[in-house]
Amino acid sequence: MIGCTEMAIALLSIIFLRVWWRSRGLVVTNWPVVGMIPGLLFRPISSVHDFATYVLQRSGGTLLFQGPWFSGMNFLMTSDPMNVQYIVSKNFANYPKGPDFRQIFEVLGDGIFNVDSDSWRIQRRIMHSLLKSKRFHLAVERTVEHKILKGLFVVLDNVSELASEVDIQDVFQRFTFDSICILALSYDPDSLSIEFPHVPFAKAFDDIEEAVLYRYLVPSSIWKLQKRLRIGKEKKLRNAWDTFDRFLEQCITRKREQVRRSKNQKERDQDYFDLLTYYFMEVEGGDVNVPVKSNKLLRDTATALLIAGRDTVSAALAWFFWLIGTHPSAEKKILEEIKAKVQPDTNDEWRHFSLEALNKLVYLHAAICETLRLYPSIPINHKMSVEADVLPSGHRVPGNTRILYFLYSMGRMEEIWGKDCSEFKPERWICEKGQIKHIPSYKYIAFNAGPRTCLGKDLTFLQMKIVASAIIWNYSLQVVDNRPATPCNSVVLHMKGGLKVRVSKRWDS
Repeated sequence: MIGCTEMAIALLSIIFLRVWWRSRGLVVTNWPVVGMIPGLLFRPISSVHDFATYVLQRSGGTLLFQGPWFSGMNFLMTSDPMNVQYIVSKNFANYPKGPDFRQIFEVLGDGIFNVDSDSWRIQRRIMHSLLKSKRFHLAVERTVEHKILKGLFVVLDNVSELASEVDIQDVFQRFTFDSICILALSYDPDSLSIEFPHVPFAKAFDDIEEAVLYRYLVPSSIWKLQKRLRIGKEKKLRNAWDTFDRFLEQCITRKREQVRRSKNQKERDQDYFDLLTYYFMEVEGGDVNVPVKSNKLLRDTATALLIAGRDTVSAALAWFFWLIGTHPSAEKKILEEIKAKVQPDTNDEWRHFSLEALNKLVYLHAAICETLRLYPSIPINHKMSVEADVLPSGHRVPGNTRILYFLYSMGRMEEIWGKDCSEFKPERWICEKGQIKHIPSYKYIAFNAGPRTCLGKDLTFLQMKIVASAIIWNYSLQVVDNRPATPCNSVVLHMKGGLKVRVSKRWDS
């Protein structure tokens, strides 16, 4: 009886302390030796991203997290827009990606997402020139149209006829993977077909992303030891990395042969235009007659392009259709807007829309903005302080400190978006004149802000508008399970378990 009494008192004491901490606004306490780990174990979580949001909401938006002694897990986490603006723009020079980021994301090599200083500036200039070119936009339109008509519609028609269910997140990943492979490498893996073929190098993406997040969450000494021993997540990462590298090596070799076979620049422009060709020609000083010598440079460039082109757009599309599927009034407004502003017929020629038509669809644009506010494809971003500093919030940042700003959490902050911040409301993006409101990028952080603002922002909106309008106009997607969807524990915000839907045609076209 004495033992039971002592246990009950202990449990009651823990409960009291927990309530007391919350009433004081204290989520975690920095204990000797073990740091803040015990305080974080009080609350069960559905995902890392939701847990970070919980902590930041109760910490005033910024917290200097203290890990166990000598673990190397100390970092500052923030969702304060003033801090974010200061880090990514006002004091940009003091907050590069840093060596820790390069280690964690070593699979990216020396690609644009993984480098700082001159290397980053050169790659960004080349990529900016490419993404703004008319030839590139024509290639995007042609590729996306082809994949919609010959891939996406074929799959959705088949699912509709069979009255079966399909994981639409998987469909979108296949769609975007095929599209970016065509644009980057002039190679179509044909992963989007009614057979849903297994594509090892596509599956490798998911394994790499999962392992990279694991590196964020454990002391570097642990994952580095696992890497050396090739066990656990690091073994999975190595196998996926090897699979992906073999695929890229084949594509690069094929591309070299295409360049060699081209007799003149005109022929190359007509037959072999793609991102990778353009990129390695620019890297070699703009001399189009001298192909890149380093396969590593091409591999790193291609990896960055493929990850950006496949995962960010497919994840955003999955969340968009989950939100639309669970908010039928929003879907109805998009349909009404298409009928009112585009006035399409129901024959095959109108199964997708031109860019001119898409620019008229304000509510669709607002719904995409709202999706990316709540579910940004890249939920966390990483910086490293060079010198000690003080943030606008008053928090002191020691030199050589890892800083994580949480894009996912920022979309759920009442201080930024109001008390309805957790609600899906596309209307918040539309002003009284019927146009899209301008929100500062350091508040609406889905595409980053400052000098490293995402170059692919316009391309993301373009692809999402084309795909979303084509599907909504031609099909009705009914979400099978209306329970709240949960983000995966990944560096890209995929939906855990996918998104099962039933498909039905809107008209006989």
